[in-house]
Amino acid sequence: MVDIATRVHNHNWKIDPIIRSLIDTDFYKLLMCQSIFRNKRDTQVTFSLINRTKSIRLAELIDEGELREQLDHVRGLTLSRGESTWLRGNMFYGKRAMFRSDFMEWFETMRLPPYQLDTRDGQYELTFEGSWPEVMLWEVPALSILMELRSRAVTKDMGKFELEVLYARAMSRVWEKVERLRAIDGLKLADFGTRRRHSFLWQDWCVQAMVEGLGKDTFIGTSNCRIAMRRDIEAIGTNAHELPMIYAALAEDDAALARAPYDVLADWHEEHDGNLRIILPDTFGTEGFLRNAPDWLAGWTGIRIDSGDPAAGAEMAIQWWKARGEDPRKKLVIFSDGLDVEKIETLHRQFKGRVKASFGWGTLLTNDFRGLVADDRLAPFSLVCKAISANGRPTVKLSDNPKKAMGPAQEIARYKRVFGVGEQAAQDVIV
Repeated sequence: MVDIATRVHNHNWKIDPIIRSLIDTDFYKLLMCQSIFRNKRDTQVTFSLINRTKSIRLAELIDEGELREQLDHVRGLTLSRGESTWLRGNMFYGKRAMFRSDFMEWFETMRLPPYQLDTRDGQYELTFEGSWPEVMLWEVPALSILMELRSRAVTKDMGKFELEVLYARAMSRVWEKVERLRAIDGLKLADFGTRRRHSFLWQDWCVQAMVEGLGKDTFIGTSNCRIAMRRDIEAIGTNAHELPMIYAALAEDDAALARAPYDVLADWHEEHDGNLRIILPDTFGTEGFLRNAPDWLAGWTGIRIDSGDPAAGAEMAIQWWKARGEDPRKKLVIFSDGLDVEKIETLHRQFKGRVKASFGWGTLLTNDFRGLVADDRLAPFSLVCKAISANGRPTVKLSDNPKKAMGPAQEIARYKRVFGVGEQAAQDVIV
């Protein structure tokens, strides 16, 4: 077991880089990348960093030279032989050769494209431009780098004993959560905490704690490909909002815009089956998505609830399945927004026996240092890196929580009209 306090006390980016591998990323990124490589590889996309927690002034906290060193280090990474062998030969979701030879040949020589870094009003303006399959792979490492540099900035002046106590308290907190989760009969839980983790070493420790404390019947895997490979556990993930956001931005008119979320899933349907056929309906509002969804989507394996009131979203999905002659008890519902133990307990109790509930536990697994340092300087915050344009057209995300909406105001209004989005209940964005 790594002595995290000692590594933090002695860290030096040249021997302890934040991103150690191109597969230190979420599994769904690679699945989406292959789909994009097949269907939309020439699309030009811009991603941008967005700090929703304006009170944390990252450019005043994180040294720009250190940030550039970490970003430049990632640009020098390529896939190792062992990583390529794992991706080519491992079984994912019960299927071998999930990643096709043409995609793997491209990925094995790919390097991440350049970045643009500026500062404004105490925040970093970090953008990435290029072909969609390449530039999309910046999202997770960029977020991981900034989150960990923030952690390093807060802890850099702590002594060895202070760090040991800090991590002992954080470890105790994680283990107390494990003990509570053990009491939930039939729980299925995965780590979704890569992008806003405290650090790579901490995420790896949390995953090992979950494996030992919950066992592989309950803790079913991690979204992080590198940790999944190293710890011999399942890599978990399907698809994300990025796909419908960019397909929608490419739409030529309102009719094509209304079809875009379903065009995405039609392409996905051609490539994947089983537990990879999971609907993510909230990009432009869950209610409108389900109301206009083609009947063939009701036959998919399940749905992921990622914004708004999770219980309301699951109830809506249950009614939708019933109306289309599907048995909700055979459907998988993955909850993945702002989870912690209390919410997991409540949702599991509410939907046990009604659906197959599963939980993607993110930031409050891998970055719960709330209240452990003065002024709560290690508390998690809401940092995202999103596609903001495709082929020069702005992207939009509405979400089921209006506080997560993004895009130009005029385009947001248009999307709300096209997708029939009415009044929405705002909820605080924790992460």
